Formats: sequence, structure tokens, C-alpha cells
Amino acid sequence: MDSINRNQPEQNHADLAGADAIKRIKDMVDEAKSCFFESSGADVRPMSVLDVDDAGNLWFLSAADSHKNAEVARDAKVRLYFQASKHSGFLYLDGMATISVDKAKIRELWSAELKTWFTEGEDDPRITAIRVVPTGGYYWDNKHGNLVAGIKIMIGAAIGKTLDDSIEGRVQP
Repeated sequence: MDSINRNQPEQNHADLAGADAIKRIKDMVDEAKSCFFESSGADVRPMSVLDVDDAGNLWFLSAADSHKNAEVARDAKVRLYFQASKHSGFLYLDGMATISVDKAKIRELWSAELKTWFTEGEDDPRITAIRVVPTGGYYWDNKHGNLVAGIKIMIGAAIGKTLDDSIEGRVQP
């Protein structure tokens, strides 16, 4: 047992699989909205997640001529890092990325602010969709929201007990 967890009187580890893992991923990604996208070329860049579908796949739009697309074409393995808030909602996901030029999916993911990068609009010939299928990952969060976690931390500090309301574990969609 890890030293911090030895002092924790509450259960604070829960591995999640299937529908429970997908729900946790959706909830945390919806809160974070963006991530660091690491490709095999060791480049890490911020990316906005435009959708998490019911199967737990994460969707992005990207330029066909980007370094990221070239790296994904060479090696589909990626890692995504999320942080929803200062004290909770941490997640990393390993996954396999694929690049698509499916116009229907691009239209589904499109929003007006993306014209900053794709100046010809949703029909810009440079737009591709990247789908990341998670293969596993790990999350750290709190069980009852930031307010309850903060109160428990203050009480724990006052009485000298570890009461941090944390929960962590593997996610396996």
C-alpha cells in the first residue's frame, strides 16, 4: 500500500471497466474540454476534444498537413492527458488514433470558431478527423465534488487524519 493511502480510512481505489469506465472518461473530458495530445514523435500539443461518443472514442479535428497527422500516420499509439480543475479531475488515456476525411463526421464536429485554423470553413480540404480509441488509462478524482473534498481536507487537517475524499484507479473501456 502506498504511504498516503495507508493513512486513508476510506476506500479510495476503484478500477473501472466497460460502461463505468466510459462514463468516467466522458464526465472528466466534458469537464476538462481539452487535453495534451502526445504522439509517438514525442510532440505534445494542446487539443480540444470535440466529442466523446457512446463507445468512449474521443474525436478531434486536425490539419492534414500537421506534424501530428504525420506522426499518427507513422504510429497510431497516442497518450492524452487531462486536468479538469486545480485539485481534481486528472486522467490519462492511452489509445490508438486513426485519421479520417469523413465529411459527415467533420460536419458533425464542426463549430464556427474552428474557422480560425480552417479558413475555408467546414469544407476546407485540409480538415481531418482524428478518432482515438482508448486502450486503457488511469484517473485521479474526488468522490463527492470539490466542495465536499475541501471540507474533508480541512476537517482532516484539524483532527490530524487523512480525509481527502480521493478516488483513483485504472480505466479500461
